[in-house]
Amino acid sequence: MAWQSPISPGISWYEASIDDRPEYPPLDGSVNASVAIIGGGFTGLQAAYNLAKSGVDVVLVDANRFGDGASGRNGGQLGTGQRWWPEEYEDEFGLPLSKALFDMAETAKHHLLDFATEHEIDIEYMQGHMLVGHKARYEKAFRANPEIAAERYNYPHLHFMEKEETATRLGSARFHFGVYDKNTGHIHPMKLMVGLARVAQAAGAKIHEMTRATKISKQGGKVVIETPRGTITADKALVATDAYTDGLEPVTEAHVMPIGSFIGATPPLDNFPPILPGKESVADSRFVVRYFRKTKDNRLLFGGREAYTSEKPRDITDHIRRQVAEIYPALKDIEFTHGWGGYVGITLPRQPFVREIMPGVTSIGGYSGHGVMLANYCGKLYADLLTGANRTDLELFRGLKVPAFPGGTALRAPLLFLALSWYAMMDKI
Repeated sequence: MAWQSPISPGISWYEASIDDRPEYPPLDGSVNASVAIIGGGFTGLQAAYNLAKSGVDVVLVDANRFGDGASGRNGGQLGTGQRWWPEEYEDEFGLPLSKALFDMAETAKHHLLDFATEHEIDIEYMQGHMLVGHKARYEKAFRANPEIAAERYNYPHLHFMEKEETATRLGSARFHFGVYDKNTGHIHPMKLMVGLARVAQAAGAKIHEMTRATKISKQGGKVVIETPRGTITADKALVATDAYTDGLEPVTEAHVMPIGSFIGATPPLDNFPPILPGKESVADSRFVVRYFRKTKDNRLLFGGREAYTSEKPRDITDHIRRQVAEIYPALKDIEFTHGWGGYVGITLPRQPFVREIMPGVTSIGGYSGHGVMLANYCGKLYADLLTGANRTDLELFRGLKVPAFPGGTALRAPLLFLALSWYAMMDKI
């Protein structure tokens, strides 16, 4: 029987499809370390692995099982670049910084794929991704994007899809046009999580599940992290909790907001061969994005329902089924085999949050739906920063101005709900 996460609703297809998900013991007693890490997702475990292989004494704790948060339950799409199109960053920051951010994201993509290959982790990487336009008036921007990527960002892997090609590749006439990316794709994130934890432990990192950090403070020049069964005393610490900070650290919570995102998995679509025949991943042009893809065994994984409160929905798949039927009417009565959700950490400008929140303590998160490759790479970059291997890329994120959400802890969720509900309404116009 698949594990039921206590922090995220539903049993995911990812959990049900893996044969082995090792358990790691809770922390039992007080320990000392050079570096302490709170959060066992992609960021935390990559940091732990890269520090441990460099000979650094590192201890990591997670309040739940590795993979219970966004790292093990996400849509699995890698994408290209940052959260915005590069030309949007160019308008905001200028070409040099926009190009640096784009190049960093490409390095992050290659790091993830190379890491999986090196450590023989079968992440079920499948190549090909489409961004599709749900409004005809976006055509000018879509047509320009591949040319801009090739000429100014040295990325010749995109092409504009006319309506006919878009319909053929999707198996749906719902969208007007699209951009095809042949140099990225999608993965099975839980398989990456399982492999990453295994590799981190083998490198010498001390990793602990079911160990909630209840307090973090500075005492006598050291960082002290309290848990129910002992403390960790370290020289430095990384807060890598993203959407699951849960009251531990107020600066991170002020800048990184959790929103719920939900996914449904169909049975294998062997009777519907026109639907995504190339098994690419897809995201649409809505602000409240709909994202979907085919799995290795021919299932459709479809994510599209978001919730801006902490309330867990009573029925995940009914809402998703309606969205699927808008694109694939033949699936209007499909019975989903799995429906699940989780929480994504977003920031106000949709840029990652990287900041020293107290002396010796760094927080990294807020990947805003673009975290599969960025979270893995940021974990490595944190380790590189401490070991002196690479100080440049993480500083790019640290230099971005990511403001706190307005309204404080009492009003930020209602304000976000109003803002994103307005955007959802605009998506329909």
